Amino acid sequence: MSHQWYVIHTLSGQEQKVKDALERRIALDNLEDHISRVMIPFERVSEVRGGKKIISQRKFWPGYVFVKMEYMDRTFYAINETSGVIGFVGTGVPPEPVSETEMLAVLNQIEEKKEKVKPKVLFSVGETVKVTDGPFTGMTGLVDAVDPDKGKITVRVSIFGRETPVELEYWQVEKS
Repeated sequence: MSHQWYVIHTLSGQEQKVKDALERRIALDNLEDHISRVMIPFERVSEVRGGKKIISQRKFWPGYVFVKMEYMDRTFYAINETSGVIGFVGTGVPPEPVSETEMLAVLNQIEEKKEKVKPKVLFSVGETVKVTDGPFTGMTGLVDAVDPDKGKITVRVSIFGRETPVELEYWQVEKS
C-alpha cells in the first residue's frame, strides 16, 4: 500500500508537541517504513517588538498536523494514542486521505511562502500609524498606499508643516 497524506486534528497550540511526540514514537515503534513524514505548514512573518524587527513562524492551519503514511491499524493507533491528538480529520474508519490535488496546493503554498517574510500586521489606506524606525521615528501619519508584495507602505507625514509622502517598510511602523 502506498503512502498518502492525512490530516490530524490536535489540541490548540499543541501542534509542535504532537509532531515531536509522533516523531519519537515513529522511531521507537520502528514505523519509519509506514509513516514517512510529519509536517506543520507554516510561513515566516515579521513584526516589531520593542523597536526591533523580529521574524517568527505562523502556522497556516493552527490545530492541524499533516502526516504522510500508509494507513494500517498500527499507524492509526500510534497516531490516535499520541498525547494532544484529537483524531483524524474526516468521518469514518479508515479516515479519508487528502487528495493529491489538495496536497499539491498545500505543498506549493509552503514552497511559495518559504522565502518571503510576510508582515504579521497588515495595514490599510487611511489608517493612522506611528513611525518606529528611521529618520521619521516618532512621527505619526496616514497610510496613503500599501504594497504587501514588497512589504512597504507610503505614509503621509508632516515635515516642516507640509504633508510629505514617505515610503517605509512594514516593520518601520506600528498601528497607532
